[in-house]
Amino acid sequence: MLGKGRNSIGDNREKVSTVIGKDTTFDGDLTSAETMRIDGVINGNCSCEKTLILSADGQIKGNISAYSVVISGRVDGDITVQGKVELLSTGKIAGNIIAGSLVIDEGACFDGRCTMAAAISSNMNSFED
Repeated sequence: MLGKGRNSIGDNREKVSTVIGKDTTFDGDLTSAETMRIDGVINGNCSCEKTLILSADGQIKGNISAYSVVISGRVDGDITVQGKVELLSTGKIAGNIIAGSLVIDEGACFDGRCTMAAAISSNMNSFED
């Protein structure tokens, strides 16, 4: 149906301020205060205060820290987000995830452990009562 469904790379409405092109390889850590899109290869950690979008051609060999992530490419590293991790059908993650929520599309690959940060906080509060 039109107008329904969740955000993906094609319909993400956030302004993207940083783009790493398809034929680009970046060695080192990358930090952005705004939304970033990775179409190339990053050999290092990525930190983003908003949304990190990894396209189907993109690859990150390092850890990711962001508010939310949309993964269509490959990640070899751990992901820590406050919000949502979306692993789309072409996405592959080899690493652990700490997130508020996790959505995995059919066909995606995830090899690691996932910890739901919101669930941990609420469980800890119930033990303290």
